[in-house]
Amino acid sequence: MTRTKRSAAVIALGSAVALLAAACAGQGGGGGGSTDADADTITWWHNSNTGEGKEYYDQLAADFEAETGVTVEVSAMQHEDMLTKLQAAFQSGNDEQIPDVYMSRGGGELQTEVETGVVRDLTEDAADEISKISAFTGQYTVDEKVYALPYSMGIVGFWYNQDLFAEAGIDEVSPSPTIEEFYGYVEKLDAAGITPISVGAKDLWPAAHYWYYSVVRECPFETVESAIENKDYSDPCFIKAGENVEDIIAKDPFNKGFLATGAQEGPTSASGLLATEKVAMELAGHWEPGVAGGLTEDEQVPDFLGWFAFPTFEGQAGDPADQMGGGDAWSVSAGAPDAAVDFAKFLLSDEAQQGFAERDMGLPTNPAATDHVADEALAQLIPVRDGGGNTQLYLDTRLGQSVGGAMNDAIGLMFAGEAGPQDIVDAIQSAAESE
Repeated sequence: MTRTKRSAAVIALGSAVALLAAACAGQGGGGGGSTDADADTITWWHNSNTGEGKEYYDQLAADFEAETGVTVEVSAMQHEDMLTKLQAAFQSGNDEQIPDVYMSRGGGELQTEVETGVVRDLTEDAADEISKISAFTGQYTVDEKVYALPYSMGIVGFWYNQDLFAEAGIDEVSPSPTIEEFYGYVEKLDAAGITPISVGAKDLWPAAHYWYYSVVRECPFETVESAIENKDYSDPCFIKAGENVEDIIAKDPFNKGFLATGAQEGPTSASGLLATEKVAMELAGHWEPGVAGGLTEDEQVPDFLGWFAFPTFEGQAGDPADQMGGGDAWSVSAGAPDAAVDFAKFLLSDEAQQGFAERDMGLPTNPAATDHVADEALAQLIPVRDGGGNTQLYLDTRLGQSVGGAMNDAIGLMFAGEAGPQDIVDAIQSAAESE
Protein backbone atom coordinates (compact mmCIF):
# COMPACT_ATOMS: atom_id res chain seq x y z
CA MET A 1 0.00 0.00 0.00
CA THR A 2 2.01 2.94 -1.24
CA ARG A 3 1.13 6.46 -0.35
CA THR A 4 -0.45 8.43 -3.16
CA LYS A 5 0.36 12.13 -3.39
CA ARG A 6 -1.69 14.47 -5.47
CA SER A 7 -1.50 18.22 -5.94
CA ALA A 8 -4.70 18.70 -7.93
CA ALA A 9 -6.79 19.38 -4.84
CA VAL A 10 -4.60 22.26 -3.70
CA ILE A 11 -4.53 23.75 -7.19
CA ALA A 12 -8.31 23.54 -7.39
CA LEU A 13 -8.79 25.32 -4.09
CA GLY A 14 -8.60 28.69 -5.78
CA SER A 15 -12.06 28.32 -7.27
CA ALA A 16 -13.60 27.44 -3.92
CA VAL A 17 -11.84 30.29 -2.14
CA ALA A 18 -12.79 32.77 -4.82
CA LEU A 19 -16.45 32.15 -4.08
CA LEU A 20 -15.83 33.26 -0.52
CA ALA A 21 -13.87 36.38 -1.29
CA ALA A 22 -16.82 38.67 -1.81
CA ALA A 23 -18.61 37.28 1.21
CA CYS A 24 -15.62 37.96 3.45
CA ALA A 25 -15.05 41.51 2.27
CA GLY A 26 -16.24 44.12 4.71
CA GLN A 27 -17.68 41.68 7.25
CA GLY A 28 -17.42 42.62 10.89
CA GLY A 29 -17.83 41.05 14.27
CA GLY A 30 -15.77 40.94 17.43
CA GLY A 31 -14.08 38.77 20.02
CA GLY A 32 -13.02 35.18 19.58
CA GLY A 33 -9.40 36.18 19.10
CA SER A 34 -10.38 39.01 16.75
CA THR A 35 -11.87 42.44 17.30
CA ASP A 36 -13.81 44.93 15.19
CA ALA A 37 -10.51 46.63 14.40
CA ASP A 38 -8.84 43.49 13.09
CA ALA A 39 -11.77 41.61 11.52
CA ASP A 40 -9.48 40.93 8.57
CA THR A 41 -7.54 38.53 10.82
CA ILE A 42 -8.90 35.31 12.26
CA THR A 43 -7.32 32.66 14.49
CA TRP A 44 -7.43 28.89 13.86
CA TRP A 45 -6.43 26.15 16.29
CA HIS A 46 -5.95 22.54 15.17
CA ASN A 47 -3.96 19.43 16.11
CA SER A 48 -2.29 18.49 12.81
CA ASN A 49 1.10 19.56 14.08
CA THR A 50 3.42 17.25 12.13
CA GLY A 51 4.34 16.27 8.60
CA GLU A 52 2.18 16.60 5.54
CA GLY A 53 -0.97 17.31 7.53
CA LYS A 54 0.51 20.46 9.04
CA GLU A 55 1.84 21.53 5.66
CA TYR A 56 -1.56 21.05 4.07
CA TYR A 57 -3.38 23.09 6.69
CA ASP A 58 -0.80 25.85 6.34
CA GLN A 59 -1.44 25.79 2.59
CA LEU A 60 -5.21 26.04 3.08
CA ALA A 61 -4.76 29.05 5.36
CA ALA A 62 -2.45 30.69 2.83
CA ASP A 63 -4.84 30.06 -0.07
CA PHE A 64 -7.76 31.52 1.87
CA GLU A 65 -5.72 34.58 2.78
CA ALA A 66 -4.49 35.08 -0.81
CA GLU A 67 -7.98 35.08 -2.25
CA THR A 68 -9.90 36.93 0.46
CA GLY A 69 -7.37 39.22 2.13
CA VAL A 70 -8.29 37.66 5.47
CA THR A 71 -5.21 36.62 7.43
CA VAL A 72 -5.48 33.26 9.18
CA GLU A 73 -3.23 32.99 12.22
CA VAL A 74 -2.65 29.26 12.59
CA SER A 75 -1.79 27.48 15.84
CA ALA A 76 -0.91 23.80 15.28
CA MET A 77 -0.65 21.96 18.60
CA GLN A 78 -0.17 18.51 20.01
CA HIS A 79 -3.64 17.14 20.76
CA GLU A 80 -3.52 17.16 24.57
CA ASP A 81 -1.95 20.64 24.60
CA MET A 82 -4.73 21.93 22.36
CA LEU A 83 -7.45 20.51 24.61
CA THR A 84 -5.83 22.05 27.70
CA LYS A 85 -5.50 25.46 26.06
CA LEU A 86 -9.06 25.37 24.76
CA GLN A 87 -10.42 24.65 28.22
CA ALA A 88 -8.36 27.49 29.66
CA ALA A 89 -9.60 29.85 26.97
CA PHE A 90 -13.25 28.90 27.55
CA GLN A 91 -12.90 29.30 31.30
CA SER A 92 -11.15 32.66 31.05
CA GLY A 93 -14.36 34.54 30.28
CA ASN A 94 -12.39 36.58 27.75
CA ASP A 95 -13.60 36.27 24.15
CA GLU A 96 -10.25 37.42 22.81
CA GLN A 97 -8.54 34.34 24.25
CA ILE A 98 -10.88 31.95 22.42
CA PRO A 99 -9.81 31.08 18.86
CA ASP A 100 -12.18 32.06 16.07
CA VAL A 101 -12.16 28.59 14.48
CA TYR A 102 -11.29 25.54 16.54
CA MET A 103 -11.70 21.78 16.71
CA SER A 104 -14.81 20.41 18.40
CA ARG A 105 -15.42 16.84 19.51
CA GLY A 106 -19.12 17.29 20.17
CA GLY A 107 -21.06 15.46 22.88
CA GLY A 108 -21.14 16.74 26.42
CA GLU A 109 -18.21 19.07 25.77
CA LEU A 110 -20.15 20.91 23.08
CA GLN A 111 -23.24 21.00 25.30
CA THR A 112 -21.22 22.90 27.89
CA GLU A 113 -19.93 25.33 25.25
CA VAL A 114 -23.49 26.00 24.12
CA GLU A 115 -24.71 26.51 27.67
CA THR A 116 -21.93 28.97 28.42
CA GLY A 117 -22.48 30.87 25.18
CA VAL A 118 -18.97 30.56 23.75
CA VAL A 119 -19.86 28.84 20.44
CA ARG A 120 -21.77 30.10 17.41
CA ASP A 121 -24.90 28.53 15.94
CA LEU A 122 -24.07 27.57 12.34
CA THR A 123 -27.46 26.16 11.36
CA GLU A 124 -28.36 28.98 8.98
CA ASP A 125 -24.92 30.39 8.20
CA ALA A 126 -23.66 27.02 6.92
CA ALA A 127 -26.93 25.47 5.73
CA ASP A 128 -25.52 24.24 2.41
CA GLU A 129 -22.54 22.56 4.03
CA ILE A 130 -24.73 20.98 6.71
CA SER A 131 -27.04 19.50 4.07
CA LYS A 132 -24.06 17.68 2.52
CA ILE A 133 -22.85 16.17 5.78
CA SER A 134 -26.14 15.78 7.64
CA ALA A 135 -25.48 12.09 8.35
CA PHE A 136 -22.66 13.15 10.69
CA THR A 137 -23.99 16.25 12.45
CA GLY A 138 -25.92 14.49 15.24
CA GLN A 139 -23.23 14.74 17.92
CA TYR A 140 -22.75 18.41 17.05
CA THR A 141 -26.43 19.31 17.39
CA VAL A 142 -27.96 20.81 20.53
CA ASP A 143 -31.68 21.59 20.65
CA GLU A 144 -31.92 21.07 16.88
CA LYS A 145 -29.18 23.61 16.16
CA VAL A 146 -25.83 22.68 14.62
CA TYR A 147 -22.81 24.21 16.34
CA ALA A 148 -19.93 22.55 14.47
CA LEU A 149 -19.18 21.24 10.99
CA PRO A 150 -17.77 17.69 11.14
CA TYR A 151 -14.93 17.21 8.68
CA SER A 152 -13.75 13.75 9.73
CA MET A 153 -15.78 10.91 11.17
CA GLY A 154 -14.31 7.54 11.87
CA ILE A 155 -13.98 4.58 14.16
CA VAL A 156 -11.37 3.12 16.47
CA GLY A 157 -9.73 -0.23 15.84
CA PHE A 158 -6.37 -1.96 15.84
CA TRP A 159 -3.79 -0.66 13.39
CA TYR A 160 -1.18 -3.35 12.91
CA ASN A 161 2.13 -4.01 11.18
CA GLN A 162 1.44 -6.63 8.52
CA ASP A 163 5.14 -7.43 8.19
CA LEU A 164 5.57 -8.13 11.91
CA PHE A 165 2.40 -10.22 11.95
CA ALA A 166 3.79 -12.30 9.07
CA GLU A 167 7.14 -12.61 10.87
CA ALA A 168 5.26 -14.04 13.86
CA GLY A 169 3.55 -16.61 11.64
CA ILE A 170 0.15 -14.94 11.65
CA ASP A 171 -0.98 -15.72 8.12
CA GLU A 172 -4.63 -14.68 8.39
CA VAL A 173 -6.03 -11.69 10.23
CA SER A 174 -9.78 -11.48 10.68
CA PRO A 175 -11.34 -8.05 9.99
CA SER A 176 -13.47 -8.67 13.09
CA PRO A 177 -11.72 -11.17 15.36
CA THR A 178 -13.09 -12.88 18.44
CA ILE A 179 -11.24 -12.28 21.68
CA GLU A 180 -9.80 -15.78 21.39
CA GLU A 181 -8.40 -14.98 17.94
CA PHE A 182 -7.02 -11.71 19.28
CA TYR A 183 -5.26 -13.47 22.15
CA GLY A 184 -3.83 -15.85 19.55
CA TYR A 185 -2.22 -12.88 17.79
CA VAL A 186 -0.75 -11.68 21.08
CA GLU A 187 0.66 -15.09 21.95
CA LYS A 188 2.31 -15.58 18.56
CA LEU A 189 3.84 -12.12 18.63
CA ASP A 190 5.17 -12.72 22.13
CA ALA A 191 6.65 -16.05 21.07
CA ALA A 192 8.44 -14.33 18.17
CA GLY A 193 9.97 -11.74 20.51
CA ILE A 194 7.78 -8.93 19.17
CA THR A 195 6.03 -6.52 21.55
CA PRO A 196 2.35 -6.96 20.67
CA ILE A 197 0.76 -3.60 21.53
CA SER A 198 1.64 -0.01 22.37
CA VAL A 199 -0.63 2.13 24.52
CA GLY A 200 -0.14 5.75 25.57
CA ALA A 201 -1.50 5.31 29.08
CA LYS A 202 0.21 8.48 30.28
CA ASP A 203 -2.44 10.48 28.43
CA LEU A 204 -5.23 8.23 29.81
CA TRP A 205 -7.61 8.33 26.84
CA PRO A 206 -5.70 5.73 24.77
CA ALA A 207 -5.99 3.28 27.66
CA ALA A 208 -9.58 4.32 28.29
CA HIS A 209 -10.49 3.33 24.73
CA TYR A 210 -10.20 -0.31 25.81
CA TRP A 211 -12.96 0.17 28.37
CA TYR A 212 -15.12 2.26 26.03
CA TYR A 213 -14.96 -0.44 23.37
CA SER A 214 -15.65 -3.20 25.85
CA VAL A 215 -18.76 -1.26 26.86
CA VAL A 216 -19.83 -1.19 23.20
CA ARG A 217 -19.38 -4.95 23.04
CA GLU A 218 -21.09 -5.81 26.34
CA CYS A 219 -23.84 -3.18 26.52
CA PRO A 220 -26.54 -2.54 23.90
CA PHE A 221 -26.33 1.00 22.51
CA GLU A 222 -29.70 1.87 24.06
CA THR A 223 -28.50 0.70 27.48
CA VAL A 224 -25.54 3.06 27.37
CA GLU A 225 -27.62 6.02 26.24
CA SER A 226 -30.22 5.29 28.93
CA ALA A 227 -27.52 5.09 31.60
CA ILE A 228 -26.16 8.47 30.54
CA GLU A 229 -29.59 10.09 30.42
CA ASN A 230 -30.71 8.68 33.78
CA LYS A 231 -27.31 8.80 35.50
CA ASP A 232 -27.68 5.15 36.43
CA TYR A 233 -24.78 2.80 35.69
CA SER A 234 -26.07 -0.18 37.64
CA ASP A 235 -26.45 -2.45 34.62
CA PRO A 236 -24.01 -5.37 35.06
CA CYS A 237 -22.77 -4.94 31.49
CA PHE A 238 -20.54 -2.09 32.70
CA ILE A 239 -18.86 -4.40 35.21
CA LYS A 240 -18.44 -7.05 32.53
CA ALA A 241 -16.72 -4.49 30.31
CA GLY A 242 -14.18 -3.82 33.05
CA GLU A 243 -13.57 -7.53 33.52
CA ASN A 244 -12.77 -7.83 29.82
CA VAL A 245 -10.19 -5.07 30.11
CA GLU A 246 -8.66 -6.70 33.19
CA ASP A 247 -8.26 -9.91 31.20
CA ILE A 248 -6.49 -8.07 28.37
CA ILE A 249 -4.14 -6.30 30.81
CA ALA A 250 -3.38 -9.66 32.47
CA LYS A 251 -1.94 -10.92 29.17
CA ASP A 252 0.83 -8.30 29.59
CA PRO A 253 0.73 -7.33 25.90
CA PHE A 254 1.84 -3.71 26.18
CA ASN A 255 5.13 -1.93 25.56
CA LYS A 256 7.58 -1.57 28.41
CA GLY A 257 6.83 1.53 30.46
CA PHE A 258 3.37 2.00 28.94
CA LEU A 259 2.14 3.91 31.99
CA ALA A 260 4.64 6.66 31.17
CA THR A 261 4.16 6.48 27.39
CA GLY A 262 2.44 9.38 25.65
CA ALA A 263 -0.13 9.00 22.91
CA GLN A 264 1.21 10.64 19.78
CA GLU A 265 4.16 12.96 20.35
CA GLY A 266 7.56 11.74 19.16
CA PRO A 267 9.01 8.36 18.21
CA THR A 268 8.69 6.95 21.74
CA SER A 269 4.94 7.65 21.90
CA ALA A 270 2.46 4.84 21.31
CA SER A 271 1.93 6.00 17.72
CA GLY A 272 5.67 6.47 17.28
CA LEU A 273 6.40 2.91 18.42
CA LEU A 274 3.99 1.57 15.81
CA ALA A 275 5.31 3.89 13.10
CA THR A 276 8.92 2.88 13.74
CA GLU A 277 8.13 -0.86 13.91
CA LYS A 278 8.90 -1.29 17.61
CA VAL A 279 5.48 -2.84 18.29
CA ALA A 280 3.02 -4.83 16.21
CA MET A 281 -0.23 -2.96 16.80
CA GLU A 282 -2.03 -0.10 18.51
CA LEU A 283 -5.68 0.61 19.31
CA ALA A 284 -6.27 3.98 17.67
CA GLY A 285 -8.67 5.95 15.55
CA HIS A 286 -8.91 6.84 11.90
CA TRP A 287 -6.26 9.52 12.42
CA GLU A 288 -3.48 6.95 12.94
CA PRO A 289 -2.09 6.73 9.37
CA GLY A 290 -1.64 10.50 9.25
CA VAL A 291 -0.10 10.62 12.74
CA ALA A 292 2.21 7.69 11.97
CA GLY A 293 3.26 9.30 8.72
CA GLY A 294 4.37 12.38 10.62
CA LEU A 295 6.52 10.25 12.94
CA THR A 296 8.50 8.30 10.35
CA GLU A 297 11.87 9.43 9.05
CA ASP A 298 10.55 10.05 5.53
CA GLU A 299 7.24 11.47 6.82
CA GLN A 300 5.26 8.98 4.73
CA VAL A 301 2.40 6.76 5.88
CA PRO A 302 3.96 3.33 6.50
CA ASP A 303 3.15 0.79 3.79
CA PHE A 304 2.81 -1.98 6.36
CA LEU A 305 -0.32 -0.70 8.11
CA GLY A 306 -3.40 -2.89 8.24
CA TRP A 307 -6.56 -2.61 10.33
CA PHE A 308 -9.03 -4.84 12.18
CA ALA A 309 -11.94 -4.16 14.52
CA PHE A 310 -11.88 -4.43 18.31
CA PRO A 311 -12.54 -8.08 19.21
CA THR A 312 -15.95 -9.47 20.03
CA PHE A 313 -16.74 -11.52 23.14
CA GLU A 314 -18.77 -14.69 23.50
CA GLY A 315 -22.24 -13.92 24.82
CA GLN A 316 -21.88 -10.16 24.48
CA ALA A 317 -25.09 -8.12 24.56
CA GLY A 318 -23.85 -5.40 22.22
CA ASP A 319 -24.47 -5.55 18.49
CA PRO A 320 -21.29 -6.84 16.74
CA ALA A 321 -21.87 -4.23 14.03
CA ASP A 322 -21.62 -1.39 16.56
CA GLN A 323 -18.34 0.48 16.78
CA MET A 324 -16.74 3.12 18.96
CA GLY A 325 -15.41 6.33 17.53
CA GLY A 326 -16.39 9.83 16.68
CA GLY A 327 -15.20 12.74 14.71
CA ASP A 328 -13.67 16.12 14.57
CA ALA A 329 -15.49 19.27 13.54
CA TRP A 330 -14.86 22.95 13.09
CA SER A 331 -16.61 25.25 15.50
CA VAL A 332 -16.69 29.04 15.37
CA SER A 333 -16.59 31.04 18.58
CA ALA A 334 -19.57 33.22 19.41
CA GLY A 335 -17.62 36.45 19.14
CA ALA A 336 -15.72 35.66 15.95
CA PRO A 337 -16.08 37.79 12.80
CA ASP A 338 -18.16 36.41 9.95
CA ALA A 339 -14.97 35.65 8.01
CA ALA A 340 -14.39 32.82 10.49
CA VAL A 341 -17.65 31.18 9.38
CA ASP A 342 -16.55 31.48 5.77
CA PHE A 343 -13.24 29.85 6.60
CA ALA A 344 -14.95 26.95 8.40
CA LYS A 345 -17.18 26.46 5.36
CA PHE A 346 -14.14 26.62 3.09
CA LEU A 347 -12.55 23.78 5.06
CA LEU A 348 -15.60 21.64 4.19
CA SER A 349 -15.44 22.41 0.47
CA ASP A 350 -15.08 19.56 -2.01
CA GLU A 351 -11.52 20.51 -2.87
CA ALA A 352 -10.35 20.99 0.72
CA GLN A 353 -11.88 17.69 1.80
CA GLN A 354 -10.42 15.86 -1.20
CA GLY A 355 -6.95 17.09 -0.29
CA PHE A 356 -7.57 16.03 3.31
CA ALA A 357 -8.50 12.53 2.11
CA GLU A 358 -5.61 12.22 -0.33
CA ARG A 359 -3.17 12.86 2.50
CA ASP A 360 -4.76 10.18 4.70
CA MET A 361 -5.51 12.73 7.41
CA GLY A 362 -8.81 11.07 8.32
CA LEU A 363 -12.13 9.91 6.92
CA PRO A 364 -13.84 12.86 5.21
CA THR A 365 -17.52 13.60 5.71
CA ASN A 366 -18.09 15.37 2.38
CA PRO A 367 -19.38 12.66 -0.02
CA ALA A 368 -17.35 14.23 -2.83
CA ALA A 369 -14.15 13.24 -1.00
CA THR A 370 -14.76 9.69 0.26
CA ASP A 371 -13.35 8.11 -2.90
CA HIS A 372 -10.16 10.14 -2.55
CA VAL A 373 -8.79 8.35 0.53
CA ALA A 374 -5.36 7.23 -0.68
CA ASP A 375 -4.39 4.56 1.84
CA GLU A 376 -6.10 1.20 1.32
CA ALA A 377 -6.15 0.37 5.02
CA LEU A 378 -7.78 3.69 5.88
CA ALA A 379 -10.23 3.40 3.01
CA GLN A 380 -11.50 0.08 4.34
CA LEU A 381 -12.91 1.88 7.38
CA ILE A 382 -15.46 3.78 5.28
CA PRO A 383 -17.78 0.81 4.61
CA VAL A 384 -17.43 -0.23 8.26
CA ARG A 385 -18.30 3.30 9.37
CA ASP A 386 -21.27 3.44 7.04
CA GLY A 387 -22.29 -0.20 7.51
CA GLY A 388 -25.46 0.33 9.52
CA GLY A 389 -24.35 -0.25 13.12
CA ASN A 390 -24.34 2.43 15.79
CA THR A 391 -21.14 4.33 16.49
CA GLN A 392 -20.82 5.11 20.18
CA LEU A 393 -19.10 8.45 20.65
CA TYR A 394 -15.91 8.34 22.74
CA LEU A 395 -17.37 8.08 26.20
CA ASP A 396 -15.27 10.83 27.77
CA THR A 397 -16.51 13.21 25.08
CA ARG A 398 -20.07 11.91 25.33
CA LEU A 399 -20.13 12.37 29.12
CA GLY A 400 -18.37 15.72 29.24
CA GLN A 401 -15.30 16.88 31.09
CA SER A 402 -16.20 16.24 34.74
CA VAL A 403 -17.71 12.76 34.39
CA GLY A 404 -15.43 11.76 31.52
CA GLY A 405 -12.36 12.87 33.43
CA ALA A 406 -13.31 10.87 36.52
CA MET A 407 -13.94 7.83 34.32
CA ASN A 408 -10.59 8.12 32.54
CA ASP A 409 -8.75 8.52 35.84
CA ALA A 410 -10.30 5.31 37.16
CA ILE A 411 -9.48 3.40 33.98
CA GLY A 412 -5.91 4.65 34.20
CA LEU A 413 -5.73 3.24 37.72
CA MET A 414 -6.94 -0.12 36.40
CA PHE A 415 -4.07 -0.17 33.92
CA ALA A 416 -1.74 0.56 36.85
CA GLY A 417 -3.22 -2.34 38.80
CA GLU A 418 -4.79 -0.04 41.38
CA ALA A 419 -8.51 -0.25 40.49
CA GLY A 420 -11.04 -2.85 39.42
CA PRO A 421 -14.23 -2.94 37.34
CA GLN A 422 -16.46 -1.72 40.18
CA ASP A 423 -14.15 1.21 40.88
CA ILE A 424 -14.66 2.51 37.34
CA VAL A 425 -18.43 2.28 37.60
CA ASP A 426 -18.39 3.92 41.04
CA ALA A 427 -16.27 6.81 39.74
CA ILE A 428 -18.68 7.45 36.86
CA GLN A 429 -21.76 7.16 39.06
CA SER A 430 -20.36 9.51 41.70
CA ALA A 431 -19.27 12.13 39.16
CA ALA A 432 -22.61 11.94 37.33
CA GLU A 433 -24.57 12.44 40.56
CA SER A 434 -22.39 15.43 41.46
CA GLU A 435 -23.15 17.34 38.26
